[in-house]
Amino acid sequence: MEEKKIYNESKLDEVFLSYDKILFRLNIQEIKSKEKKDITHKDLRKAITVMQMKHKNCRWKSEKIRSKNSYILIEGYYWLKYVYFNNEKKLIDADIEFFEERIKSYEKLLKVESKNLFERDMNLEELSRYFKRKYETIEKAIWKMIKVNSNYRYVLKNEFVITKEGIEWLSKKCFKYKYLELLENYKMELTEKYIKAGYIYDNFFEKN
Repeated sequence: MEEKKIYNESKLDEVFLSYDKILFRLNIQEIKSKEKKDITHKDLRKAITVMQMKHKNCRWKSEKIRSKNSYILIEGYYWLKYVYFNNEKKLIDADIEFFEERIKSYEKLLKVESKNLFERDMNLEELSRYFKRKYETIEKAIWKMIKVNSNYRYVLKNEFVITKEGIEWLSKKCFKYKYLELLENYKMELTEKYIKAGYIYDNFFEKN
């Protein structure tokens, strides 16, 4: 009976982890805090707070229903490991790389074609709404873009229009938060397909 319990616990660890288990894994792998010190419970709680603020839609943290403790999905643990506690890259760059890799993994597993995240051209007014930035900010970014490729901009009915390729460039180079948003939304689309295919995602098996 005891052996079965251990087996079940080990299988659950493939789905979600407690804070203590996350802390143990991070420290045994000698992953350090931003201050290059051993990660503490305080560091971990702060990291999870940031994770929730940035990616609550990913449902990586369990809700406290039956338990006083929260659990983190294994995918959330990987985010903590490869993004938040990544001391070699900026948070936004590590975040983008993480979601790009997760998307590739989902697409490969589900055997689906990659989705085009940039589907249409936009004028300046549309870009201002799209990126939620002032015209002046958009114009400065466009000037940077034109220096790289002037074909990303054309004139239609006496106004400048940016091609979808140009919008992709702006998202990846100037407005990375938007690119990350698009990646997260697409990743969650794939996640829902993953769940419908019968795979386990945010199921905490009544431990929450």
